[in-house]
Amino acid sequence: MWRLAVQARVYLEDTLNLASVEELRHDHRFGQDKVQPAERRTLIVALMTAATMVAEIVGGAMFGSMALLADGLHMGTHGVALGISVFVYRYARKHADDPSFSFGTGKANALGGFSGALLLAVVAVVMVWESVNRLLDSTAIAYNQAILVAVIGLAVNGVSVLLLNVGSDHHHDHGSDHDHQHRHEDHNLRSAYLHVLTDAMTSVLAIGALLVAKYFGLNWIDPAVGVLGAALVGRWSVGLLRMSAGVLLDKQAPREVTDTIIRCLEAEGDCRVVDLHVWSIAPGSLASIARIAAAQPLATDEYRARIPEDLGLAHTSIEVVAARREITG
Repeated sequence: MWRLAVQARVYLEDTLNLASVEELRHDHRFGQDKVQPAERRTLIVALMTAATMVAEIVGGAMFGSMALLADGLHMGTHGVALGISVFVYRYARKHADDPSFSFGTGKANALGGFSGALLLAVVAVVMVWESVNRLLDSTAIAYNQAILVAVIGLAVNGVSVLLLNVGSDHHHDHGSDHDHQHRHEDHNLRSAYLHVLTDAMTSVLAIGALLVAKYFGLNWIDPAVGVLGAALVGRWSVGLLRMSAGVLLDKQAPREVTDTIIRCLEAEGDCRVVDLHVWSIAPGSLASIARIAAAQPLATDEYRARIPEDLGLAHTSIEVVAARREITG
């Protein structure tokens, strides 16, 4: 009898082309186990920033230049943020197969972005503090030396911005209407990008303000521009905090994504989606759970096949329940 049962199972698998248990298993790495190009670029920028920071701090101490020393310490804050970004990439890659993470380590990316955004907010507050102090207590500025430091910083940060710039991934935030622009975004990379962009922007503003102050005697321009720059940095920080926090808190995917899924699942008119959850589990990867009520339930794979592949759904769970009466349009 047992032998007949085994033969029957083998026959059914061969004739019906049934998948084995092993074939149905899948991992939850979602690409986090691979070295990302962004990781390499971020590491290069972090090393460049660290080298420039050390050179400026040592040079400032040796030559008694407060401008050089201050800029070196300022770059140190961004160096810490870049170091966090590099660590996050490595951590997500090394633990991609850790079964203790339900959906892999993709959300480490959002956590890195959130941490970087907090540091960016601290930088904005420090910029305001220093600028207000200079407005209230004007001090003599070594213009030539300060301009030289700003130019060196701009050169380093300009190269860093080019390395981390990935084109369309760096849209500025304009509110919830544009959330769809960010659903595939690498928040960890965006954090690193905004930090070097902040440094580059600060250098540009500083050079302009110092030139105006030097040749027109308007010393108040320098701290005033500092406040303006801090406001822009603060805005970037808030935008990144909102986006990364949304991922960490499993915010529902944009309405256009959920509407598309519902429309496709209900396309035949024989069922209704009674519950749907769609959220981000990694950059470019979404997970979804759908509960479908149908008068004549089909196999879950038939419903799954209705969902377009270009929506970025890397993990889909579907539950089908029988409806008590016929479902009509």
